[in-house]
Amino acid sequence: MKAVYLVKPKQLELREIDIPAPLPGEVLIKIKAVGICGSDVHFYEHGRIGNFVVEKPIILGHEAAGEVVEVGEGVENLMPGDRVAIEPQVPCRKCKYCKTGRYNICPDVEFWATPPTDGAFREFVTHPADFCFKLPDNVSYEEGAMMEPLSVGLWAVERSGVKPEHKVAILGSGTIGIMVLQCLKAVGVTDITVFDIFPSKLEIARNLGAKEVVLVKAKEDYKNFYNSFDVVFETAGSDVTVSEIPHILSIGGRGILVGLPPSDSVPLNVTELIAKEATIETVFRYANMYPRAVELVSEGKIMLKSLISRYFDLEHVPEAFEYVISKRAEIVKVMIVNNK
Repeated sequence: MKAVYLVKPKQLELREIDIPAPLPGEVLIKIKAVGICGSDVHFYEHGRIGNFVVEKPIILGHEAAGEVVEVGEGVENLMPGDRVAIEPQVPCRKCKYCKTGRYNICPDVEFWATPPTDGAFREFVTHPADFCFKLPDNVSYEEGAMMEPLSVGLWAVERSGVKPEHKVAILGSGTIGIMVLQCLKAVGVTDITVFDIFPSKLEIARNLGAKEVVLVKAKEDYKNFYNSFDVVFETAGSDVTVSEIPHILSIGGRGILVGLPPSDSVPLNVTELIAKEATIETVFRYANMYPRAVELVSEGKIMLKSLISRYFDLEHVPEAFEYVISKRAEIVKVMIVNNK
């Protein structure tokens, strides 16, 4: 089968490798759609994210959906022909975090496209059956692939404790920011302000129901919103936006860190946080969100297809990455599809 490896920063290579056989409890899946995530692009450009370093060739891609073509011994919930969204993490299932439902922070979790674990830019993959979720007939493979970023948004909203009457800000209207926006709308929140530096992305947020959008040209643009929001979601992964959270939070507010900033240490006004008795929550991936994500999309409460800007096939993954980089100010999602 064909697979695309990141050999070193800015160098992707198409290779022929063997099709794996499913182990007991696993299924073999023909990959039909994979979204390009910001983390994929970061690995492509820099070869690392924080402590995760590409030290040998790796297959990127963790937002995936496909068709089950073979089931391993003991699999009863799936059969060949089933269309599935694939949750790209495999925890140990034994540690205290797994046993209490927080398997996303399992110390031994294997997460696709995070060194050294390979991802989904390939034709076939094996995966535990219980981390594969059937897609209803009205949900496409491309939407199935986007259950992954949607799950991040759902997890962020769940951890925030947000209520319908809260006034909410989202800092960043990339893929995750847009997912958070739609998840907030789905739980009844209406007073949502979205901040970004790109007008085209703010227009998407407006069309999806943001009450107000703010084009940020300088740090001073935040001053009009000091002490304004009950809940602030930071989804841009920017040192600047993280540092603004204490200022724009209202007294007793909650700041939710979703994005991963480029710096390990970010200036944060702790004195102001304490004076406001504000709370900072962090979000790392998600746990147990895929069934709800599939349900929301199937019911038409979350819109995903309109967020896809362009499609490429597996043979043109390098061009797809360069397209994402060149158009990052305009697009939300690019999809790698296999229609064969």
